[in-house]
Amino acid sequence: MTPIPQPIADILGLARWAPSGDNTQPWRFEVIDDLHFIVHAFDTRDHCVYDLDGHPSQIALGALLETLAIAATAHGLRAAFSRRSDAPDTHPEYRVELTPDKQLSTDPLLPYVKQRSVQRRPMRITPLTPSQKQALQDAVGEAYSVRWFEGGTRRWRLAKLMFDNAKIRLTMPEAYAVHRDIIAWQARFSEDRVPDQALGLDAMTLKLMRWVMASWQRVKFFNTWLAGHLTPRIEMDLLPGLFCAAHFAIQARKAPATVDDYVAAGRAVQRFWLTAASLGLQLQPEMTPLIFSRYVREGIEFSRMPDATERAARLDKRLAGMLHDVPVSEVAFLGRIGSGNVATSRSLRLTVERLTRIA
Repeated sequence: MTPIPQPIADILGLARWAPSGDNTQPWRFEVIDDLHFIVHAFDTRDHCVYDLDGHPSQIALGALLETLAIAATAHGLRAAFSRRSDAPDTHPEYRVELTPDKQLSTDPLLPYVKQRSVQRRPMRITPLTPSQKQALQDAVGEAYSVRWFEGGTRRWRLAKLMFDNAKIRLTMPEAYAVHRDIIAWQARFSEDRVPDQALGLDAMTLKLMRWVMASWQRVKFFNTWLAGHLTPRIEMDLLPGLFCAAHFAIQARKAPATVDDYVAAGRAVQRFWLTAASLGLQLQPEMTPLIFSRYVREGIEFSRMPDATERAARLDKRLAGMLHDVPVSEVAFLGRIGSGNVATSRSLRLTVERLTRIA
């Protein structure tokens, strides 16, 4: 195998740690020469109910491009990106040009690229300080604003929303197919999936969940007759939603609509997340209410489960009420944040060699 040239090998080796939904890593790299390569991205809209129009994958792509730019600064290189205009939205392509810049300083977020991870377990409820919130607002730039949901009452309302939203996630067959494929059972780490030990469930619940999820028939029986969704919702949504410093929404100045809009949002999200890591804070995305909300707004049926759309519509109204004057359509990212232990189980990444080919 032809070796990947330096410094591109080092840059891709770091950039591959960018976050992506369910650790799908929806990108591959093609190296042209020592200072040029192409990012071949793709989305999972054809089989993942959570990837509506590929926009969540495009947010992940933005996080990747931002991480590439950060990684390049370690070598005194400035990364410039140009999107191929005739590439389909399902498979966007970006040409990356690395230019030496002696005046360029190493990005201060560089040390936190590998450290950043998802914490799905409860955190401390210690409030964020004004300086922490200001640093996080500065991280997303002037094109975005951060809305905070703090205090017991607001955390409860968001936790209850996530708890109720999880009932849709855990009872619809379209989501079952996704969960079945992305969970790595009896694993602490996984290169291409989400290890079960990172889900935030206790050992007994995990053991039962593994057995139940062997077939949709078991899942349906347990959900229908034994409220099989209840314990996972409490452990994965309600308790973590209550035990955190705050929930937050990253709002764009106008509702994202194009690939470029979502990629730009992803770049801002990654700087927010890395800044949180630099402040010793943990973070968990809470994106499915936004995704289900857009299904509702655009009148798209997303499940054969009879009342899925009706439930999602009720949740959309509740979320809109919590946001008050901010349209749900302008929220690019939703999550929770707080101080606490670093996750001991996490998703890893495919090797650079598996992600890259030489032109």
